[in-house]
Amino acid sequence: MLAGCAGGAPTAHGEVQGSRFNADEFLQSEGNRLTQAIMQANLASLQLLADKLYRRNPAEWRKSAATREEALQKLGASVLGGQPWLPLDGQRDVAALSTALSPAFTGDRVAAFIAACADTIVTAQGGKREFYYLDGVDPQHVYNAARNMETALWILNTRHGPAGRPLLLANEIAGDTRNLSFEREFGKIIGRLDLLAGYMTERYRRAGINYVQGLVAAPFLAFLPVK
Repeated sequence: MLAGCAGGAPTAHGEVQGSRFNADEFLQSEGNRLTQAIMQANLASLQLLADKLYRRNPAEWRKSAATREEALQKLGASVLGGQPWLPLDGQRDVAALSTALSPAFTGDRVAAFIAACADTIVTAQGGKREFYYLDGVDPQHVYNAARNMETALWILNTRHGPAGRPLLLANEIAGDTRNLSFEREFGKIIGRLDLLAGYMTERYRRAGINYVQGLVAAPFLAFLPVK
């Protein structure tokens, strides 16, 4: 047992990976790095969800591409590159979500839904995907984005189209089959947004407390004459 403790944490299921050093980091605070890491992780999760949804709903990718891989590539350029998804007619964030989850929408619903989720998250973080010293994030906007993701997930799981079928097949619970990977991945996105909102709120609160502490402690930290 002691030998196992001394050997460090087990890595049988993979190792934690950090980002490679980039010169831009000299222009970023710890808060900037955390905000950007959460943004990148959430966009990657959305791309993974798109792949899962396309596999369960192949009729959707056929509306916008010749193959599933091509559809994912086109969507990735939109989600990761910040390009608007044209079938949404210029609608952004929550307006785009409403359209993507409307039973009357006839386009590629997977792409519309994922693009709308991405735009909602990016908009909540000031419309940016990279963050530097002068960039700030409103924690309430991020918190609201997390709640919007919960609402979108609930609508997707409960709303049906004109024929009575779900808007999109996602989680699968039938007999002995339990596939909740979609729910888990969406939960990661919501959890990251809540973490960021809490962190930013605490950061601003501590800034005020640290300022007051500095004023109170200043008289006790002054150097005294020695001769």
